[in-house]
Amino acid sequence: MKSAQDSQALSRYGSGAIGFHWFMFVLVVCVGVLGLLHDSWPKQTQRFWINIHALLGLLLWFTLMARFWWRRRHRPPPAMEGMGKFWRRTAAVVHFCLYALLFVTPIVGIITFVYHGRAFDFGIFKVDFGIKSNRAIFHPTEDLHQYLAYAIFALAGIHALTALWHQFILRDGLLERMWPARGIRQSRGAA
Repeated sequence: MKSAQDSQALSRYGSGAIGFHWFMFVLVVCVGVLGLLHDSWPKQTQRFWINIHALLGLLLWFTLMARFWWRRRHRPPPAMEGMGKFWRRTAAVVHFCLYALLFVTPIVGIITFVYHGRAFDFGIFKVDFGIKSNRAIFHPTEDLHQYLAYAIFALAGIHALTALWHQFILRDGLLERMWPARGIRQSRGAA
């Protein structure tokens, strides 16, 4: 018979999955804040901050690809006991849509960036596609990029609120599955 600690360890995500999850969370917040502040930047610093936004967006996209690779090699823990079929399916749809948006949105952003006539400036080198600014392309893709970003914010918000609901209302330990193990021990010791 397994102890409660053994069953908790089996139902937790691995450290790699947890690392990817929280690193992507930080990237989404940073890229999102930079995107939302787009219109309020001083004109003389706009090019710099737009470049940072684009570079972090690229990092987010490549991190997502690494996360897909990781997931293929590391099975997630089984769904929590007591979670009904409807909620499991709803969670799967939300996760799928979030992943799809995180895949597509940076691609649309790159198209917008390049057809705005910009070059990716990595500090020690630049990647310039030599494409002149083309409003017929970047204007609609810029709008689409913005709408997709708002959809990411909405789904990520639903995802976060659901985790908080499970943590503070249902108190079923769902959030602990994706929380770094050290933090769990500290929060339990304080309680």
